[in-house]
Amino acid sequence: MLDGTFLLAVKQELEPLKGGRIDKIHQPSRDEIILTMRGQNGAAQILVCVSGTAGRIHITGVKAENPKAPPMFCMLLRKHLVGGKLVDIRQEGLERIIFLDYDTVNELGDREILTLAVEIMGKYSNLILLHQDGRIIDALHRLDDITAARLILPGVTYKMPEKRERMNFLIASREDIIAALGGISGTSAAKGLIGIFEGISPVLAREWIYKASGENDIPAAELTHELCERIADEIRLSADRFLSSDRHYVMLSDKGINKDFCFEDITQYDGIYSKEYFESAGKLLDSFYLQNSSEMRLRQRYSELYKTIQNLCTRTRRRLENRRAELSQCARKEQYKLYGDLISANLYQMKKGDAELVCDNFYDENVPKVTIKLDKRLTPSQNMQRMYKQYRREDNAEKMLTGLIAADENENIYLESVLDIADRARTEAEIDALRSELAEQGYIRRQGKKEKPVKLFPIEYTSPDGFVILVGRNNRQNDELTHKTAEKTDIWLHTKDITGSHVIIRANGEQVPESTILYAARLAAYHSSARGSSQVPVDYVTAKFVKKPAGAKPGMVIFTNNRTVYVNGDEP
Repeated sequence: MLDGTFLLAVKQELEPLKGGRIDKIHQPSRDEIILTMRGQNGAAQILVCVSGTAGRIHITGVKAENPKAPPMFCMLLRKHLVGGKLVDIRQEGLERIIFLDYDTVNELGDREILTLAVEIMGKYSNLILLHQDGRIIDALHRLDDITAARLILPGVTYKMPEKRERMNFLIASREDIIAALGGISGTSAAKGLIGIFEGISPVLAREWIYKASGENDIPAAELTHELCERIADEIRLSADRFLSSDRHYVMLSDKGINKDFCFEDITQYDGIYSKEYFESAGKLLDSFYLQNSSEMRLRQRYSELYKTIQNLCTRTRRRLENRRAELSQCARKEQYKLYGDLISANLYQMKKGDAELVCDNFYDENVPKVTIKLDKRLTPSQNMQRMYKQYRREDNAEKMLTGLIAADENENIYLESVLDIADRARTEAEIDALRSELAEQGYIRRQGKKEKPVKLFPIEYTSPDGFVILVGRNNRQNDELTHKTAEKTDIWLHTKDITGSHVIIRANGEQVPESTILYAARLAAYHSSARGSSQVPVDYVTAKFVKKPAGAKPGMVIFTNNRTVYVNGDEP
């Protein structure tokens, strides 16, 4: 959680950028803006994110992919701020709002101060561009609900969010802190601390209590005067360390999942969470939000495409199930043919108006009695023709459904592979290639003019034995790897009956050792929908035995002479 004190640390890191000018502005995703600043100390990028779960502002070293066409708000910022000089950075107390003041020149050539208000307030986070008279030019997230306490609309005068009076622990005296602690009520002392001090996060409040009592939280009723004094001492020590820049930017994680961060060393989770220290607040925030931010950015930009692929998969599976159910009903066709034959053999003893025919089934070696229901309105000959007609209908349906089911099964395999590729896609170029492939196959409409796609290269690994291993990123690249890049003596690998990438071991005419095959098999399992699973079956065969059927969809192959190994789906 980015609290007001951590935001003050970020503000102090931004101070050296004053006097620099905005060179570029990009908007990588709906909730992110990147301001590229240039000054005497070189270039730096300020990342502003106002998403509900990852709101922050800091200097970033992460390079983000930008959309081909800038969004409207990005264009607005470019119009007003590019070339503007950063003259001041403001923060009221420990509030989670940063104001960036820029000296700019408007369209008439007049100089004016424009302000970017960065509000880091959870789901209410926002980025607002203000005139020097306080009027809103525009905001990343407009708020036009007339029942709201604040209207965020162009032309409306900007108002600060309603502020609750709380104590600033950085400047509060020990006596004032002890007096405030004595007034805490409720079930949780940590929540009470958050209620009386501005700019602190829950993990920091619990840390103060932990260092003073040995517990990371206690009931407010257990706050004795002696314990309040010890907590006040911890708070003053924390304030002194912060003000003297004796800070420990620490990130807590559990099994690779980032949990929390703080400007103070956190000891309450020693032995439970792992800790990593950073030299600056910006580098910590980059690391903490990097994985979640990139995945969020990708999902935001391509969520519609991903949902389309999911719907295509669901529709194909449902159609396949329905046709299999219809095919199961065609199993009665032989019974209709038998009834037709028996009626034909017994026409001499039948007459119009009979409701049923009871006769011997001489096609069965036991010659059992069979009862055949008849239509009383039809003659015996017409009843016979009715049975044969039903037989032919079921026979034709079976032949047609068998072909349709085979086509549906292939289509389902293909779409499942596309969904797997979408799950593993991590860059805009990979998603664009996927969109282009779906458009070529007729599943979606091509958007705008046909553009030359960015050239994607296979993922390349080198085995411990020194063999180059290539992994396809998508179905079209799988085709190219298997049928164009691979030599006949190369080794081809793919997960058995599981969607995934084609993997090629470049043999270069040499005998490929078993250790390299196992290494490549783990890569095949990792780059598949079985990633992370154990005992994943992987087929491997010399590339000359892999063929592509005529008219098959991208990535679809048949092969013979294969062998299978079982590996774990973790990347080597």
